[in-house]
Amino acid sequence: MSDASPIVILGIPIPSSDPLFLAIVGVHFVFGLAAVVTSAVAMLSSKGRGQHSYAGSIYFWSLGGVFLTMSALSFMRWAEDRSLFILGVLSFALACFGRAAVRGQWRQWPRLHLTGMGASYIVMLTAFYVDNGPNLPLWKELPEIAFWFLPGAIGVPFILQAALRHPLVLHLDRGHRHLS
Repeated sequence: MSDASPIVILGIPIPSSDPLFLAIVGVHFVFGLAAVVTSAVAMLSSKGRGQHSYAGSIYFWSLGGVFLTMSALSFMRWAEDRSLFILGVLSFALACFGRAAVRGQWRQWPRLHLTGMGASYIVMLTAFYVDNGPNLPLWKELPEIAFWFLPGAIGVPFILQAALRHPLVLHLDRGHRHLS
């Protein structure tokens, strides 16, 4: 792999100028952007069939693309990127868990679904900031530890609030109380 002249795109240095690496980074970027946009649409839309489930499906498959391209990039630079590989595996595993909970209508599936999908989003953003935070405006002023913990510190309270107060969760809780 040729590392002689690093390429900088939007202020972010690309750690290799190898054409295969650059091609995978390009595809990875497209999948990542699609995952960020569609997850926002899914989170902000009314829950249930329709826009939420459509955007959620695109998020899941885009995250799958992020996972595949991240895996290839990590294996190409294992010594530098193994922590990103672990974050990628965790993010995709959480999304698989969240998707399985809703598809299988597991007991407490709304809580499990929103926790799995929300946590997958947080871990995906954590990986982005761990990798790119030192080169981003404002973020580069933060200590490195912030890249690891700030996405979760912001996101976890939203997940907890939704897991405790979302109308679908409350409806399910009331239904179980009546059955007891």
